[in-house]
Amino acid sequence: MVSAMSQVSKNILSEALAEARPGYASAIFFSFFINLLALVGPLYMLQIYDRVISSRNVSTLVALTAIAFVMLVVYGILDKVRSKILLSLGLLFDAKVRGSVFNTVARGTLLEPASGHSQALRALDSVREFLIGSGPLAFCDAPWIPLFIAACFILHVWFGLIATAGGVLIFALAIVNELFTRAHAKDAARGNAAAANYATATVRNAEVLHAMGMLEALRERWLTRQKWALDRQAAAAARSGTFISAAKLVRTLLQVAILGAGAYLAIEQEVSPGAMIAASIIMGRALAPVETSVSNWSRFLAARAAYDGIATLLRVIPAEPLRMRLPAPRGEISVENVSAVTPGGKHAVLANISFSLQSGEVLGMIGPSAAGKSSLARVLVGVWRPVSGKMRIDGSDLSHWNIDQLGPHIGYLPQDVELFSGSVAENISRFGPFHEDKIIAAAMSAGVHEMVQRLPEGYDTQIGEGGHALSGGQRQRIGLARALYGNPAFIVLDEPNANLDAEGEAALIAALEQLRKNGQTVVLITHKTSLLATVDRLLVLKGGKIHAFGTFDEVVSISGPAPNVSSESATSKVPKVTSLGPVALAG
Repeated sequence: MVSAMSQVSKNILSEALAEARPGYASAIFFSFFINLLALVGPLYMLQIYDRVISSRNVSTLVALTAIAFVMLVVYGILDKVRSKILLSLGLLFDAKVRGSVFNTVARGTLLEPASGHSQALRALDSVREFLIGSGPLAFCDAPWIPLFIAACFILHVWFGLIATAGGVLIFALAIVNELFTRAHAKDAARGNAAAANYATATVRNAEVLHAMGMLEALRERWLTRQKWALDRQAAAAARSGTFISAAKLVRTLLQVAILGAGAYLAIEQEVSPGAMIAASIIMGRALAPVETSVSNWSRFLAARAAYDGIATLLRVIPAEPLRMRLPAPRGEISVENVSAVTPGGKHAVLANISFSLQSGEVLGMIGPSAAGKSSLARVLVGVWRPVSGKMRIDGSDLSHWNIDQLGPHIGYLPQDVELFSGSVAENISRFGPFHEDKIIAAAMSAGVHEMVQRLPEGYDTQIGEGGHALSGGQRQRIGLARALYGNPAFIVLDEPNANLDAEGEAALIAALEQLRKNGQTVVLITHKTSLLATVDRLLVLKGGKIHAFGTFDEVVSISGPAPNVSSESATSKVPKVTSLGPVALAG
């Protein structure tokens, strides 16, 4: 366990590449023998034309064929081993970095919700697909191109010169291809990412689009963005296709040139016909990695751009430092002069907020719309970091806690409840270790156990992406059970009764009473007065600042006439608040 206060982790991409480097060295080492054995074919042809046919010696033919057969089998085995090594390295790289990239995307989305950081996961797919494709094979073969060119020179200097000129020309085409397509490829990647983000955000509100006839207008906006990206992608593909065609043409012309030169040299009796055929095969093998590199150049550029994008994201949003584990929190909350802005914003939505809560206290938070209630809730659970001031749990700044340790001790019900694809039980248990007794206990605490039993498969009911198979009230009540799972020490509930019927609200009030008895600290945001009888303290926000804070009676004395609280039922005490001043319950 690393006990340092704040450690900056190394770039996970560099670490992954460092771990893969010995594997790539092994692949290049295997490539030497693979390319050496690739000479078996042309040497076999050379011997057949120059010895066997002229001597008509069948025993020599059989011996040469047997030797060639064995060596080619070894060649195939080594080539298969090398391919498996490169495939394993690509998957190893992906496995090494995917978790960190996912965590970074999640943190980056908190900091900049509209930034499209989720594209980094698609970018990682591009890098992996390149690493397990044919591109790395060409790069492994490239260092051994001089071996084949040297073999051409051994056969005749003209063969060597033609092969060298061809390699240089095709490589030059690859460089020019890079220079002419790089800008368009980068623009296309950015445009496609932006269009994909826009489409995702748009269709997420499909009900609104359909109900209010907004689909066509927003579709046209998406088409405009998509067309811009496709135009640049088409331009890059057209230019790249031109150079790929040129490379194929050059290779064909080189084959004609080397055969023509070989025929002339054979006529002049400077080489044998077998040498002409062997030189043609060897040159083809020498140029194959170069041509493969040209054909894979667009994939390489996409992978490199994706890699650079991931590296930039990891650099801009560094990994969470490893922190020493602290004792399990008791739920003592201290907010000290906290100010906060929305992620990516400039204007403060909270200013100099200070208050404290003891373990087991229930705080009610009220105020008009846009007063900063939900913003403060996000600060309290660590979703937003304050720009100044401190948010402490049990005396420790929230940033000092290991989030994986603190998370199970915090319950959070946001205003917009998001559930995830999986079963009801998995959502309640936060997709962690499956403890049936804890799941049932949380459901019963939230008063949702009977409702879940009425679902088609009970706790095993699959709710689909976003939980859209459930009603708003059902999602909210399951979200409440998730917040209560494991008896967290500190619970923040943002408008928990917004979508509840009378039965659900009665269950919520009972749950709040039980939380107080259990000694769990609760922050309750509401604009309904029916829950105020459950609170120990009341916080009134206005314009991102504290308008009043204290016991219910203290706040009433500051904000306006005393509320008229009456007991309307045996199951819940619902206060009738006639006034808490001009601020408290507006909105």
